[in-house]
This record gives sequence, structure tokens and C-alpha cells, in this order.
Amino acid sequence: MREVTLRVRHRGGPESEVSARHPEVTLRSVSSMTGTGAERKRIVELRGPTDEIESFLTEFRRADPVVSAEPISPIDGGRVYVALIIDTDDWEGIGERLSDLGVHFRMGTTISGGIERWTVYLDADADLSALIRGLERGGNDVELARNVELSTLDRSPKLPAAGILDGLTDRQREVLATAIAIGYYDHGGGVGVEDVAAELGIGSTTAWEHLSRAESTVMNALFDRFEEWGLPGEHGAERDGGAGGDARR
Repeated sequence: MREVTLRVRHRGGPESEVSARHPEVTLRSVSSMTGTGAERKRIVELRGPTDEIESFLTEFRRADPVVSAEPISPIDGGRVYVALIIDTDDWEGIGERLSDLGVHFRMGTTISGGIERWTVYLDADADLSALIRGLERGGNDVELARNVELSTLDRSPKLPAAGILDGLTDRQREVLATAIAIGYYDHGGGVGVEDVAAELGIGSTTAWEHLSRAESTVMNALFDRFEEWGLPGEHGAERDGGAGGDARR
């Protein structure tokens, strides 16, 4: 099994096109697509200067496939979570194309400067060139960034879970645990935030707020652990070297 990272310029994709015109904003997918009809829902995180995020959203809403793009957290501190509804009849995302090709991929794709970064997992005998050709349909540009055997990757020791979860409130722990238990984070499971909210008897927006804050806390704690081990290299440099200092603020 190989872990392959691809940089994709998705021509005509609203996220990539708007991102190319707003390079100071980074978009990160924080949920899979949910829904069974043409209109699909998902949540993304936008990071960058507040005025650039607002401009990004204004332009993104004008794209034909975008039904709505509504913030579910305040646009301040250089970060906002946005609930998207996309008409998939008018748009084929890279994730959908990878699924059609039968390729496993990692969630949490980021888009910056118009470039989508995708990590996929291929069998040793899989045809990488054929995969790239499949993604290049429609004029997309695809660049191979990384191609390694999983067996050669260094595996870090197990993370102490208690330390990672220390920053969560009791309510955030409850919501996060419920989401995990009912399969919210299972790829292709079809479980949405509405299901998490129903399980807990709370509103969908409230569930999203608890989950997004819990996810951010856990991810930042993991990042700090990685830095202790001297990882992840270029990403750490990006976070520390930017004009804004600590990108989490």
C-alpha cells in the first residue's frame, strides 16, 4: 500500500477558482458530503484575514453550484466554520471523482492559492498514471507531491489520549464521543450533524459549535505533540512564520 499526495488545480471548481483569487484564505474540509439528492451538505473551515474571508464568501456564494454558504461561527480571530449546500448536478468535486475511481482518500483536504491537496491510498500494483489522467479530465492540473510505501513511514508512539482531551469541556467531550459512537466520522457512513444533534436532543447549530470547537482543540493539541517530536516540518514553519504569528488565534 502506498500513500500518495497530489496537488490538484481543479479547473471550474468553485472552491479552487475562488481560492486562486483569494490566496490569503485557506479552506479546510471538516466533514464529508451528506445527503442523498442533488443538494449535498458539508462543513468547511476558512482561515485568513477577516476581510479576505468575507470577500471569499461573497464571491463563493455567486458560483452556480453553490446553493448557500452560511457561517455557523463568528467571523473573527482569523477563522470561521461555514455550512455549505452544493448542487452536485452542476459540479463534480475531486472527492467525488476519487470515489468513482474506487480510490481511498484522507478527509480534511485543504485548498490554498487555488491548489487542492489530496492524500490517497493505493495498492502496490495500482496504476498511479491512470489515476492522474482520470483527475486531469476537464483540464485539471495534477502534480505528484509525495509517493511512499506505508511500510517505510515512521510511526510515532501512541498519543496519550488524556492529554489530548484535557482542553475539552464536559459538553464538548459528550458531543464528540456521541459523534464517534454513531459513526459521524466514518467515511461514507451518511451520518450528519443532524443525527448527532438528534441523539443528544439539541439543535444542529449547537451540535456544530460543540463539535467544531472540540475538533479544533484536539487538532491543535495533536499539532503541539507533533512539534515536540520535530514534526510536521513545513507545516510548522507555515504556522510560525506567518505575519499573524500563531495561526490558531
